[in-house]
Order: sequence, then structure tokens, then C-alpha cells
Amino acid sequence: MSPRLAPIAASLFLCATPLLPGSAAGAEALPPSAAQIASATEALRPRLVELRRDFHRHPELAYHEERTAQVVAERLRALGFDEVRTNIARHGVVGLLKGTRPGPVVAVRADMDALPLSETNTLPYCSAVPGVMHACGHDAHTAIALGVAEVLSRMRSQLPGTVKFLFQPAEEAGTSTEPDGATLMIREGALENPRPLAIFALHTAPELEVGTVGYHPGPAQAAIDTFQLTVRGKVAPGQQGCDAIVAAAQCVNALQPIKGRRLDTLEPVTLTIGAIHGGNRPFSSPAEVQIEGSVRTFSEGARIRVMDLLRETLAEATATCGATFDLQFHPVTAVVVNDPKLVQESLPSLRQAAGATHVIEIPRRMGGEDFSCYAHTVPGFLFRLGSGNWAKGIIADAHTPAFDIDEDCLVVGVKVMSGTVADFLVRHSRRP
Repeated sequence: MSPRLAPIAASLFLCATPLLPGSAAGAEALPPSAAQIASATEALRPRLVELRRDFHRHPELAYHEERTAQVVAERLRALGFDEVRTNIARHGVVGLLKGTRPGPVVAVRADMDALPLSETNTLPYCSAVPGVMHACGHDAHTAIALGVAEVLSRMRSQLPGTVKFLFQPAEEAGTSTEPDGATLMIREGALENPRPLAIFALHTAPELEVGTVGYHPGPAQAAIDTFQLTVRGKVAPGQQGCDAIVAAAQCVNALQPIKGRRLDTLEPVTLTIGAIHGGNRPFSSPAEVQIEGSVRTFSEGARIRVMDLLRETLAEATATCGATFDLQFHPVTAVVVNDPKLVQESLPSLRQAAGATHVIEIPRRMGGEDFSCYAHTVPGFLFRLGSGNWAKGIIADAHTPAFDIDEDCLVVGVKVMSGTVADFLVRHSRRP
């Protein structure tokens, strides 16, 4: 074990007491019950909180998750996992937990990276890394997945099949120069040997009260494309030139009506201008202006239509003042499609674990998620785990410096994911 992990080893790694009396090898291999899972999960509460706070205090940016990956890998080995592979997609970890009964393979994915933000909270476990914080709940996702790994490892004699855990780096990546972590994990074989029948994931949801689970079948989260626009003017004396800044301003104004007037108003689309760069002196016009933005869509048809409209609109806007333009698109994430059949068959498990009234269908979200890569490869289901608490003032949105979670969601997350995964294995082991 690494010396720098020693201070947390006793509480995080050395759990020798079985959580489930009567579930040892040789006992009757009944499927795990909801009551068993709930009891085992509740026993983990202090350790889940400690894990999450440790990850929160030591955040690591995309493709730099070295410490987090080491904690994860050592924990899986301590739990007796059949296989633990590291250094996938740089710092990704894949763990294989085989039940003692034959059956299918199912996967659970958790993302590990943090964001380049300075935390404004004043809690004891705040980020100790200047300019970096877990502002999207990935610390909770990792802690929850480790909790699921512990619960199910104590039930392996009751599990028909195999659970594959994917601890993924760089969900917050995905740029024109660097792939997102899911793409790289898949490219490096994380979904193979063995290939799962389905994959599950959860994401903290500050907009939902803790204890609530939200789901949306079919297209659930938007595809994101970024674009880089270069507007070129003509630098010339007197009135003979073309001001690139004026031309760029016309382009920005011309793009705004696309959403409201030139697309189906019932089709969710956002078009955002996020950055403009041009010029460095107050008395002269630059030769070109750089504009960056993004487009979010829910269908390939809408995506192609928006791209065509951008090119058409920019051609007209620049032509009126004698400017030219260059437009480049870069895909970031595809649409997250929750397999409708998988969602439908998983709902009884969600309701049993969280309570029927606490499982609700929610609207589609414009936020992107690279879980889409997995769900375009095998059937996938990403659900939202309520992590907000209005009474406690835990209401800050993700990707903001004040983001936090109600840590009760850790227990809910482990219970719901463990039950859903175990039920999937039992259900599919009975099929021909």
C-alpha cells in the first residue's frame, strides 16, 4: 500500500467483518433480498461518508486522477475482486466481481474527475487543492460505486453472474484536442472480456430532494457539439477595409433567431456563444475575430439542421460587409439514450429500493454526459440521484463553487444501485 494512503487505510480498506451473516459460501444461494441490501448498505454509512469526504478533499482534474484510482484499485483488491485492471484510459480502473453461480455480465460505471473551480464552501472536508474541486458529484459517484462493490462482494454466493465496475477518468474532458474518458475507456477495451449485457450509472442531482430518484426513458441528455468560428475582415486605410469586429458582431446577432424561428419550436435545441477574442488596441481593427460556442440537440436530424443553418446564416452575415469566415465543428458527447426496455424492467428494483413515491420520471436535460458512449455500445441506463436538501440549504447547482451534496444520498445510491444490479443478474440468469 502506498505510504500516502496509510492514514485512511484502517477505515477505508480493512473491513474484515462480514456484513451479511448467513451469506457465506455453502449457505443456500437465494437471490439477495431488498432487506439484505438495505441492512448491508446502512452498515456502510460511516465509511461511505468518510470515502466521499476523502475524495472531495483530494480532487484531481481529468486525466490526473492518480490518487483516486489508487484508492479505488486497492479497495477492490481488499474486497477480493477476481480481477482489477488499472491504467486504462490513463487512470481508469476496471474491476471484475464474479458470483459463485453462472449468469450474465452487467456493468456499473462511476466517473472520478473534478473541475477547475475554487470551492467557496467552508466545510471541514473542503478541497485542499487550490483551484480544483468536486463540483459535479463525482466524489459521491466513486464512493457509491465502491459501496456497491462492497455490498455485492459480501453477497457473491448469492449472485448469478458477474458485475463489472468501471471507474472512469475524464468525464469532464471531451474537447477538439482530447477525447472524453468514456471514449478512451471503450477504445482500450473496458467493455470487453467480458462484454456486459447492460450498463448502469447514476448522477447526483441537486435539483432533486435527497431520497428521490429521477429517470427518463429514451433520449435523456443532450448531444453537445462545440464550434470555432473565425471571422476575417480586410485591414485597409480609410474606409476601404472591412472591420472584423463589426462583422463578428453581425454574425452573433444573426445567429440568435435560429433557435426561435428556423427550427421546430418543439425540438429542444440550445445555441450558445461562449467566447469572443479579437484585437488588442483601441485605435485599429484586427484582421480576424475568433468566436467559440456550443450547440445542444437531442436528435441527429436537429444536429445536422443546426449546423447547416449556422453555415447559411454566417455566409449571409459576412457577405453583407465583405468579410469571410471559417467554421469548424467538434463533437463532444452524443445523446444519452436510456434504453427504454432496460428502464422499464429496472423500475420495480428502483421503486423497491427507494420507495415507489420517490421514483419519478423527469424531463430531458440539456446537460451532456459521456455515459452516452457506453449506452451507444450496449444498452444503458443513467438515472438521477437526488442530492439536494432545501431545509439544509444544499441547493447550489453543479459546476458552481458552492456545490455540495446531502450525504444521505450516498446510502440511497448504494442501496438503489446494488438492488438494481442484483435484480438484473437474477432476472437475466433465468432467461434461456
